[in-house]
Amino acid sequence: MEHRRLKFALFGNVYQTKKSASIQKVLSCLSERGAELYVDQEYYQFLTENQKIDVQAAKIFTDDDFEADIVISMGGDGTFLKAASRVREKMIPILGVNMGRLGFLADVSPGDIEKCMKAIYDENYSIENRALIQVTSDGEPLEGYNCALNDVAILKRDTASMISIRACINGEYLTTYQADGLVISSPTGSTAYSLSNGGPIIVPGTKVFSMTAVAPHSMNIRPIVLSDSSEITLTVESRSHNFLIAIDGRSEKCKEGTKLTLRRAPYDVKVVKRTDQRYFNTLREKMMWGIDAR
Repeated sequence: MEHRRLKFALFGNVYQTKKSASIQKVLSCLSERGAELYVDQEYYQFLTENQKIDVQAAKIFTDDDFEADIVISMGGDGTFLKAASRVREKMIPILGVNMGRLGFLADVSPGDIEKCMKAIYDENYSIENRALIQVTSDGEPLEGYNCALNDVAILKRDTASMISIRACINGEYLTTYQADGLVISSPTGSTAYSLSNGGPIIVPGTKVFSMTAVAPHSMNIRPIVLSDSSEITLTVESRSHNFLIAIDGRSEKCKEGTKLTLRRAPYDVKVVKRTDQRYFNTLREKMMWGIDAR
């Protein structure tokens, strides 16, 4: 059977300096299959100059100047989030190869890469659609990419004692959070920052978002789960007259009184899953459920 020539766009974590054997493994696996390789410029420099790896790249690209059949993200879940913010509405499926401990998004270990490539060339894999949360501001437009795969966090700045966040759902007033912040999370992000603030674990594919307060000043504030077709509007008041908005961890400053609107983005992130990858397996391992700590 004649193999198709697939195009791969490669992104990676430039801080993982001791991983060259794993990276080499992925690269040689791709070159054995005659794959056409596009590499993100920053990662290419890291591989060739820092790691002294010979990279056979068909093209070096910056920003969103790339096309591919599949994007490969080399690193952890954070690297995957960054890759997703570069893929945006191109909707290219992303495969996460994890260079450290297995993640929820980056769930292929370098040792599995050959098996995984075989599955891709045999088209023996599935694609999961993951919802994004899109943020728009009525004040100055947000600087960076305005969609989050994990979460959007509204947070106080260091000088503020707390902030007041007035929340409305579909135009109907919900409550005013007096807290250090508020995390609005997708199912994908439910096992990240939201979880560490006591938010619920939401299984991917469930069409909901959750809102969880960060250190609320009232004890009876609880996380709330909403349909992802909801429109959430937030208005923030703060003694320091500004606050932070973090979109998948990339934070920028906003002026007090800015009205933020959050809704599901018009497109999804596509995640490549091997047919034998099991979510609950990863969840159990990551949460260390069933491990007797006595």
